[in-house]
Amino acid sequence: MKALAFETATEACSVALLSDGETIELHEIVPRKHTERLLPMVEQLLSEAEISLNQLDFLTFGRGPGAFTGVRIAASAAQGMAFGADLPVVPVSTLAVLAQNAYEQTNATTILSCIDARMSEVYWSVYKPALNGVVEIYQEEEVVAPTDICITNDLSDNIAAVGSGWLTYKDELTAMCSKFIQTYIDDIYPHANQLMKLAISEFEKGNAVSPELALPVYLRDDVAKKSTKPPVC
Repeated sequence: MKALAFETATEACSVALLSDGETIELHEIVPRKHTERLLPMVEQLLSEAEISLNQLDFLTFGRGPGAFTGVRIAASAAQGMAFGADLPVVPVSTLAVLAQNAYEQTNATTILSCIDARMSEVYWSVYKPALNGVVEIYQEEEVVAPTDICITNDLSDNIAAVGSGWLTYKDELTAMCSKFIQTYIDDIYPHANQLMKLAISEFEKGNAVSPELALPVYLRDDVAKKSTKPPVC
């Protein structure tokens, strides 16, 4: 299997190439320079592996949520490359990529994934590992004020927290969640290596889409449609 993965929804620009069971990754922290770095990083990995785009089985990208510009860059790049090489695409949640990283570092049985969404809000979701070693969503993604986060009481005892939201809103989130959490992950950026693992699982389930359906997910677009009823925990 051969595949290309890239993630640009945060300050990190991360690219990984899978070829015959081996994954190589380039990972840089380049705020506001994703458009300058993404394609050169892709070209570097393809050149090193002596692989062309049309030899790949699929493309995958971090579809957000995250920084609006970064999410659009990844989606546009995925669509352009996939159309040109006639490849299927596997969109993967950026929150899930963070959760996969946390799981691999800690073996936590529950991961609280949280990205700073600006405007005094965070992108938030809860994940649990499946038997195949990749995380699955347990609590739906949402954009929410840190003080409005709802954590159900049926979570495990081994809980990890990951993402930039835990740094930006440390006091608010700690007040809401500290009694649940055993481990805080210092690496707050998503990596294409973990994105690739999630994408392989989805690809094998038949969850790839055609290029025109490789769309970004912003979450904030849906805020006005959300119910004003308080969450049931």
